[in-house]
Order: sequence, then structure tokens, then C-alpha cells
Amino acid sequence: METFYTKWYSENLNRDMEIKVYGHHGKPIMFIPCQDGRFFDFEGFGMDNTFSPWIESGQCMVFAIDSIDKETWSDKNGDPYWRIRKHEQWINYITREVVPFIRNYVNEKNGWEGFPGIKPFGCSMGATHTLNLFLRFPDLFDGCLALSGVYNASYFLGDYMDEVVYRNSPTDYIQNMQPGHPFIEKYNMHKGIVCCGRGAWEDSWSNEHMKYHFERLGIRIWFDFWGEDVNHDWPWWHKQVPYFLPHLLADD
Repeated sequence: METFYTKWYSENLNRDMEIKVYGHHGKPIMFIPCQDGRFFDFEGFGMDNTFSPWIESGQCMVFAIDSIDKETWSDKNGDPYWRIRKHEQWINYITREVVPFIRNYVNEKNGWEGFPGIKPFGCSMGATHTLNLFLRFPDLFDGCLALSGVYNASYFLGDYMDEVVYRNSPTDYIQNMQPGHPFIEKYNMHKGIVCCGRGAWEDSWSNEHMKYHFERLGIRIWFDFWGEDVNHDWPWWHKQVPYFLPHLLADD
């Protein structure tokens, strides 16, 4: 498997940020690690092996990025005002730095021109970030695979709410979205996949909430709820990826 490691100084985060790329050809998938995770978790938890058939066959390339969750969502003793603004800086890092890097890299590898869509993928908190990015930036992300996410900011920030928290809390902004919103047509042009088990440590409430409002709005995102034996853990995510990935990568 062809790999490539790089890092650069992020102007949005004022630090070096690291990325590892897996693959030589195909559609771009951006891996976001679990809570407090790092780019190397894609390989460390064996997800590179799970993706291997699609990477080796040139159907996709995976770009594994870093989180800064320890300073934002996980910092329970920090001021929520600054925690959520630090998170928004990370969002800016992704949209203003990572997305252009991925596009240039993919275009060069595939001989493409233009602006290919990117499909974020994550499990647990990685799924939280994945779905939020997909919903907020449908011009940048043309699909997503979100496994076992929690989609309400109060799970991490308690009762604190302001305009920055709101735009990073999908259950809040999706319930206020009205039919006819211009993003709905864009969502329906893409392939959004959200999966949640009903076993230990899974948060089926926020997933059910999202599903209800997507149906209300006519948003055709694939929600799949697995059984009560399906826990919030890597063994199940390794089973879910091969089930959903062919759909995510399939041409319309």
C-alpha cells in the first residue's frame, strides 16, 4: 500500500499538524479519529487493513488527520466559550488548509482537474465531527460515513450555548432547519451514511433525533440502526466499514 506522510504549520491553529495518506488513486476519504485521537489511529487500530481492498484497487485514498479534542470537547475544566472557539479554529484548519491539500493531491494522482468532493469518515467522536462537517459544508464534502456518533453538543459542553456551539450541534440546527433550505438539495445529491448500534455505550437518542428531522425535511441520508448486541467499539466498526464503503464509493 502506497503511503505518504506530511505536516505543515497551520496558520489557523498556530502549530504543526500532521497527515498520513494511504493509497495511490481514487476518491478521497478523510479519516477523523475518535475522541482525543491522532492521525496514526487509522493504522494503529487496523482500519488500514479493513480499507485495504478499496485502497489497493485504486477506488479510494484515505487522508488520516489529527484532532485537537483534548483542548476542546474533552477539556471539562476549561471555559466552554474558548473551548468551542478553539474547535472552530480546527474547523477552519480543515476547510481552509486540509481540503485544498486533499484536492491538489487527489487531482495530481488521478490526473483530474477541478474540485473533487471529499468524504469524511469517523467513528465515535470522529463520527460527530464527520456529520457536522458534511452538514455544514455540502460544497466541500459530497458524502460521509459516520459510525456511532453523538450529535448534541450538550453531551460535552453541558448547558452552555452560544452561536458557535449552535453551529457545531447538529441536533440543534437540524431541528430548526425549514423545508426549502438550499442545503437540502445539496445533501440529496450526496451520499450520507449514519450508523448506530443499540448496545453498550451507543447514543441512539441523538441518532433517532437526526433521523426524524431528516425525514421531516426530505433529506435522503441512509440511517442504519444495528442490534442490541452492537456495542460502541472497534470490532463493530471494522464490520460496518466493509458493509457501507461500497455504497459510499459507488458511482451514481
